[in-house]
Amino acid sequence: MKKYILLAFALLFIFRAHAQNFSKVDNWLNDNTPAMGGRSVLVVYKDGKVIYSNAVNELSRRQKMVNKFLAKRQNKTANLDDFTTDSKMPIASCSKWLSAALVMTFVDEGKLKLTDTVGKYLPVLSQHGKGGITVSQCLSHTTGVLSPSLKESLQEMRGVNTMDEAIADIAAMPMEGKPGTVFHYSNVGLQIAGAIIEKISGKDFHTLFAERIAGPLEMKNSDFGTSKVALPAGGANSTANDYTNFLVMILNKGTYKGKRILSEKSIAEMQINRVTADVKVGYSPAEAGSMGYGYGEWVMGPTVVSSPGLFGSFPMVDNKGKYTAFLLCYYIKNDGRGERYKELTGLLQDALK
Repeated sequence: MKKYILLAFALLFIFRAHAQNFSKVDNWLNDNTPAMGGRSVLVVYKDGKVIYSNAVNELSRRQKMVNKFLAKRQNKTANLDDFTTDSKMPIASCSKWLSAALVMTFVDEGKLKLTDTVGKYLPVLSQHGKGGITVSQCLSHTTGVLSPSLKESLQEMRGVNTMDEAIADIAAMPMEGKPGTVFHYSNVGLQIAGAIIEKISGKDFHTLFAERIAGPLEMKNSDFGTSKVALPAGGANSTANDYTNFLVMILNKGTYKGKRILSEKSIAEMQINRVTADVKVGYSPAEAGSMGYGYGEWVMGPTVVSSPGLFGSFPMVDNKGKYTAFLLCYYIKNDGRGERYKELTGLLQDALK
């Protein structure tokens, strides 16, 4: 009996010691949530399970007013509920990672090549001198197209009724450099890639995402909204639990619960930095700093990849540490956001050594 009591105490000690590893992460979440919209959820996955899950909900009166204002501008009702791991929210540019993965499923099936030129599928781009852009350049923001600001681009997309109309608008945009020589973070490349897979499959983007990514990954509360034309670069809605499933697939080199979603080769291709020394940076978000970019994801370092969104959500995979993390939040002001991401990444790495 004494042996079992000692074992129980030992297990309790181990559990508490493990829990204490995240005390600094807890403090970070509590300290930073007021500046991240007043609500946040953080989920960390490692060794086949979620090892950390925490939500902080401290919406101030002012933040409630801001949420109501933003919702009213979109003809929606503000969601002021506490965040949980199943709270469904717009994730902005976190969408890019999902969309790039969707395009890569067509590459894996041999229905599309990364070296294919877009004019092969979308003649209107050839008519405007953009037909030579490759699929690879679309996924890495190196099309050379001089696009409007992200905010302006989103506003214009709300008035588009068909994917062909969206591509016609892109076709009319000016160029700022030869394809492959300029990195310009925008909605353009992924919109083109989205149009291409629609042409190949005969299905709309919403359906393709549901069939090829959301369904197989059990992302039951994730979609690209209800608009007529999907916005692959920023139109997704998701939850912390759902997006974690996607990150687990990335961490496991393309598999999820034994199912092959993407090939290992595609996962590797997505994580190669395409912003090399010979590529000029036309536009990159301030919080990105000197990070590189692959296909739909930022390359934060030798082992860490991510795809943060305009509303503050932050997904990441640490290939060396073999874990994933997803921070769900909703706020616009991005002052100090890049430093927050770096600090959180460092705290997680320390906690999981």
